Amino acid sequence: MTPAIPNHRLAGVLRHFRQAKVLVVGDVMLDEFIWGKVNRISPEAPVPVVWVQSESIMPGGAANVANNLRSLGAQVSLIGALGYDRWGALLLEELLRRGIDTGGTMKTNRPTTVKTRVIAHHQQVVRVDRERQEPLTSQVADRLTQNILERLPQVDAVVIEDYGKGVVTPRLLETVIPAARRQKKIVTVDPKQEHFQLYRGVTALTPNRAEAGEAVGRELKSDADIDRAGEEILRRLGCEGLLVTLGEDGMRLFEHGGRATTIPTVAQEVFDVAGAGDTVIAAFTLALASGASMEEAARVSNYAAGIVVGKLGVAVVTPDELSARLNGPVARRSRVGSRKARGPLSRRR
Repeated sequence: MTPAIPNHRLAGVLRHFRQAKVLVVGDVMLDEFIWGKVNRISPEAPVPVVWVQSESIMPGGAANVANNLRSLGAQVSLIGALGYDRWGALLLEELLRRGIDTGGTMKTNRPTTVKTRVIAHHQQVVRVDRERQEPLTSQVADRLTQNILERLPQVDAVVIEDYGKGVVTPRLLETVIPAARRQKKIVTVDPKQEHFQLYRGVTALTPNRAEAGEAVGRELKSDADIDRAGEEILRRLGCEGLLVTLGEDGMRLFEHGGRATTIPTVAQEVFDVAGAGDTVIAAFTLALASGASMEEAARVSNYAAGIVVGKLGVAVVTPDELSARLNGPVARRSRVGSRKARGPLSRRR
């Protein structure tokens, strides 16, 4: 057992957030929320009738990662694809309003991916997805890749958000990852199983338990399974770190050289885990770009996730919220070699 990193050291990392520049690449989405009440069951079918009281929208997918980074103070650029539709226009407007650079984002003939959630009495009633998942045309994909390469020299870190919606392709990964590593940029990936072998050489990945299991081709039923999978993924991909999120049981961090650390959850109340994985990779990457060690970055991201799951809907964390949590009760001690892990954070859309 090793002592937890003092919270004042983690707080010191936060002070450098505003100097960091991060590029987010991946599948952007728009999250739409319809808020209402349920008073009766429909006479047409055994489903609730939702009386709509308000509606709201939030950036989703890779745009949610960018939004989390910006909320934490980073300077953020976002590269992805939107449709020529009102949803794409709304999303661009929201991103610009939040101070996120969208100059490298392209509009295509594919519709903008939209996730509509109907929420009544603090519970999600139904979700409606509008999306097309086929790969982008080679012309659009090549232009997006060029946009990434042009921005690499100006950033400290790159986040690749691979939701499997067609933006992150093998060709893009095979071009961008080596280019970023040659320039000594931090590269983190929220992975998709189909592309796992293409993430070789990145700085770190942040899969949940199910995604880590998919990467090694077996279900991770025990803590020993998770440890074997973590070691196998690190060895296979040659990355510096692997942060496996375990829902209510926190995180398991694997580092190059054999060190594995369990980080217990600090969530005080859980309302909604939607988008929590996006918060994890945003805070983790930003902390690394601000000079934190792998373990320090993992702990910062754990605190950030603990805050965001206490909010309803896809949400973000602010520096003040994170600072207040770090200055609150002392976190439980980390456990190296601990054997406890179950459910994943919600990320897959």
